[in-house]
Amino acid sequence: MQLWSLIGNSQRLDGGAMFGNAPKALWSRWIATDEQNRIPLACRCLLVKDLDGRNVLFETGIGAFFEPALRERYGVVEESHVLLDSLAEAGLTHEDIDVVVLSHLHFDHAGGLLAPWQEGRAPSLLFPKATFVVGAEHWQRARHPHPRDRASFIPELCDLLESSGRLELVEGEYSKVLGEAVRLSYSDGHTPGLMLAEVGKVVFCADLIPGRFWVHLPITMGYDRWPEKLIDEKRGFLDDKLARGVQLFFTHDHDCAMARVTRDERGRYGTADEQRELKGVVIA
Repeated sequence: MQLWSLIGNSQRLDGGAMFGNAPKALWSRWIATDEQNRIPLACRCLLVKDLDGRNVLFETGIGAFFEPALRERYGVVEESHVLLDSLAEAGLTHEDIDVVVLSHLHFDHAGGLLAPWQEGRAPSLLFPKATFVVGAEHWQRARHPHPRDRASFIPELCDLLESSGRLELVEGEYSKVLGEAVRLSYSDGHTPGLMLAEVGKVVFCADLIPGRFWVHLPITMGYDRWPEKLIDEKRGFLDDKLARGVQLFFTHDHDCAMARVTRDERGRYGTADEQRELKGVVIA
């Protein structure tokens, strides 16, 4: 197997929202803001080439489906669908992807499923050959969102996925299409049924741990629906990955794709062996 970190479209979002109740005096030491108090965020995807002979893409980033006014509101930096260019650098097109695994269906993780916005054109799916793997519990949240997070979902997306005939809803540790090559676990602190995928000693952390700075236990996002539960989930998650030597893959860290988790003598978690990008890294 080969691992590739692929950049989708990037964002700039309010730093206070991204760091929850942590004071700016703390998080501003880690990352700089612009004049609007926004911080840079990646929408990074993980591509695994030749996973049992298939090309598997973990998430699709925010994409370019927003109309211009909403693109500005949500801080999307680029107008084009950057993930398509990133796939090309890895020698593929979206038509070459066999499976897309989605941790959840918030627009910054699933918007890249859609073709770029064009005035007067209805949203349409890319990845015409792919099976779309989504957690069953989270699917219900996407179908019936709470008022707190309704704006985080793309209204048309569930119908498009369902009508494709290529949707797999997963409840357990393994999906039918991927078998035991990908191990799945779940978290509820950010959104109900967030699905965390582990492949070849690398785990896609999604929004449980968006980047290096959120490895610290007390650091959560203002977007998390249940911060205290997320902290408890994060502790168990990090202990398990530390014990088994599983590396963390970050979707939103603007400057780090993957790192090894550490814990010091005071029990504080951190990262080491940070890698900015993965380009065809071979794993067993």
